[in-house]
Amino acid sequence: MVRFFGKATGKVDDKGRVVFPAIFRDAMVRGGETEMTLVVKKNVQQTCLDLFTYDEWVRRSDKVLEGLDPELNTEDADFWTKYNDGVYTLVPDGKLGRLNIPSELLDQAGITKEVVFGGVGYKIQIWAGELREANLLSDDKFKDTATRLSAKK
Repeated sequence: MVRFFGKATGKVDDKGRVVFPAIFRDAMVRGGETEMTLVVKKNVQQTCLDLFTYDEWVRRSDKVLEGLDPELNTEDADFWTKYNDGVYTLVPDGKLGRLNIPSELLDQAGITKEVVFGGVGYKIQIWAGELREANLLSDDKFKDTATRLSAKK
């Protein structure tokens, strides 16, 4: 199973390509991924993109689908359609390991030139450089949440 940790920065070129950081490519190899097929989509809750291994995307989307009945329930069908809107598969190119991220996703995440990749375990978040730090929890909020979560045990 692949786990992504750490942070890397990069630049988006004029064609919407960005080099997939070596620390995350290495994590995929260590995690046993034989293919470098990735899935990218807009994050549901934050102004960033989510990047999954293909297998992790299938696991996560199947879990969401388990609680839905899009064949018989209109609200579920509408949600499932929106959830899958703007989901793309990517394969890093062989030369430099570049990812060609669709411009619609870059625009939705406010990414123009500077990009930050942040590993959060099962996925990588891709942020506009200036947005990531502004959207992280403050130290005080992080401590409060840690205290609240530890009290549940």
